[in-house]
Amino acid sequence: METQEILKKVKTGEISVEEAELIFRRQPFEEMGYAKLDMHRKIRSGFAEVIFCSGKADTHLLNIFGKLYEEDGEVMGTRATRHQYEVIKEVYPEVVYDEISRIIKIEKTGKKRVGKIAICSAGTADIPVAEEAAQTAEYFGSYVERLYDVGVSGIHRILSQLDVLQSANCVIAVAGMEGALASVIGGLVDKPVIGVPTSIGYGASLGGISALLTMINSCANGISVVNIDNGYGAGYTATQINRLGVRT
Repeated sequence: METQEILKKVKTGEISVEEAELIFRRQPFEEMGYAKLDMHRKIRSGFAEVIFCSGKADTHLLNIFGKLYEEDGEVMGTRATRHQYEVIKEVYPEVVYDEISRIIKIEKTGKKRVGKIAICSAGTADIPVAEEAAQTAEYFGSYVERLYDVGVSGIHRILSQLDVLQSANCVIAVAGMEGALASVIGGLVDKPVIGVPTSIGYGASLGGISALLTMINSCANGISVVNIDNGYGAGYTATQINRLGVRT
């Protein structure tokens, strides 16, 4: 729970002062032997811990998922497999899994999504990474506008969406191959642009390194770049930027 939520519950009598004190004094992480869950992350940063599911044993993932869900009333994991989803679904039937982004989550209903983040994919093959970014941003409370398959091989496609791009607080450009989309968008908008290189492409794309080098060497100003295929990192950072835009 966030600090304000705890204090509100004290005010309304849902929990006692003593119970609130125990929550605040509790160890800031949950020791599970195989994991130390950061239970105070939302208090410090405004965002609860998210699970990176890849490589985790079924039992470990299930217990981590349950503990974070119990703490915050919602939970999200990235890079989940269908098998992991089935394991969690046996205990938490309300869990939702998206095959494209590989995000697994239980989300609070009635969330308000604020501001605007525009998320662009160069090609259809880049959509899994773009969706990881989009669903991360939505989970953390941002309104997202999706612009997919707007790569530079048909430049008119992105140019037709200038109103959307310029009205956003932040733009995410997801591209494989040569990764030129981020530079093009960077030259069109006065908002921060987050480049996400993907591993999509033929041999000389080197699994996304070509797109990564293009983006970090861009002559367009205002572009920051995350790791190859890191949609989650882009969605998280874009949400932080979007929140600043909403506050002002």
